[in-house]
Amino acid sequence: MRSRRPKVLHDVAGKAMLRHVLDAVAQLRPARCVVVVGPGQAAVAEAAAPHATAEQTERLGTGHAVQAAHAALGELAADPQAEVLITCADTPLLTAETLAGLRRSRTEQAAEIAVLGFRARDPGGYGRLVLDADGLLQRIVEAKDADPRERAIELCNAGVLLARADLLFEALARVGNDNAKGEYYLTDVVGIARGQGARIAVALGGEAEMQGVNSRADLAAAEAQMQRRLRAAAMTGGATLSAPETVFFSHDTALAADVTVEPHVVFGPGVSVAEGATIKAFSHLEGTQVGPGAQVGPYARLRPGTVLGADSRVGNFVETKNAQLGAGAKANHLTYLGDTVVGAAANIGAGTITCNYDGTLKHRTEIGAGAFIGSNSALVAPVTVGAGAIVGAGSTVTQDVADDALALTRAQQRTVAGGGARFRASRQAEKARRTGADTDGS
Repeated sequence: MRSRRPKVLHDVAGKAMLRHVLDAVAQLRPARCVVVVGPGQAAVAEAAAPHATAEQTERLGTGHAVQAAHAALGELAADPQAEVLITCADTPLLTAETLAGLRRSRTEQAAEIAVLGFRARDPGGYGRLVLDADGLLQRIVEAKDADPRERAIELCNAGVLLARADLLFEALARVGNDNAKGEYYLTDVVGIARGQGARIAVALGGEAEMQGVNSRADLAAAEAQMQRRLRAAAMTGGATLSAPETVFFSHDTALAADVTVEPHVVFGPGVSVAEGATIKAFSHLEGTQVGPGAQVGPYARLRPGTVLGADSRVGNFVETKNAQLGAGAKANHLTYLGDTVVGAAANIGAGTITCNYDGTLKHRTEIGAGAFIGSNSALVAPVTVGAGAIVGAGSTVTQDVADDALALTRAQQRTVAGGGARFRASRQAEKARRTGADTDGS
């Protein structure tokens, strides 16, 4: 990955790959979950919380990694009634449905072990699954150790295995490292167990879902696949995406029925959009709740803590942060609302800003229901503008404004008759003196 960040902590759809896998596994309700980490991987252990971690002190292969988890599994590791599911943390597209299918395959085929496989268009470096005449798994051959006949097999190993706990660890104790990599392969467990008479089932999944991530290019490919999945789910749920390929979702984006999303919208983590709302083009939302019938954008940025009430409007080039807009409130253009409460049906004029930061602390602005804030106004927090109050355009408000009051802070206008013409004439004369150019404006 060429990164200081551990590979499994890189995000796909706004969530670390490790968390995608853990969340999929959690839907199977395991009694215990152990994440195997390498030396000095405190960040991975922190991301794995509250699950247990086990350190693989030397990186000697996948089988060695599973052995590192033996102690953390405690009594379960020797229980013939317990199952151990092994997954990779760099396969963020793996779903709980596929894992449940693996479990069904083991049960239905009365197998001690079940392995997840897929048919690859280009098997390349994947391990191959070698089946017997009954369709049961004989062994798994790593690509570097495969002969030409085995490399021609299209059925590949996804790196996910479900096994009877006691059998798994008995077989792991017999795994050697006499192979091309000099590592202890988890896949050798299959051949060892088969030699003891165990039945090994194979469950199939889709190739896209099995995609692992080992480079930035792989990460981009996984992101693209996840976005296709999220877009399809949004449209299946009743949202309209007018140009779905241009919309980007977070893993937790929630769109209700009859939501419309225009092109080039980005949803960061923590966004929910209620029924009938419209998100217009080129908007960016994160940590935001959009109420029913509300309109956002185009070109709006809604930052964490934003809550939009029913039928409210946040228009072009408006930025909000920790701001609540009541039902029917409007901020239609060129506005910043930070640490702000806007009452129902209030109107925020173009160019208005809430001055929420004094260089050290953040402060709050409260705008009452039905208030009208004129264009190009600055509300210096902490300040309250009462219900029904009016702030005249161009005002800088530093004191509270009572309900239904009118606040004006602009300087008195002075008009000089003929002053414009005299000013232009003096400027043209000065230009002619400096350049010798004509004064006709050419």
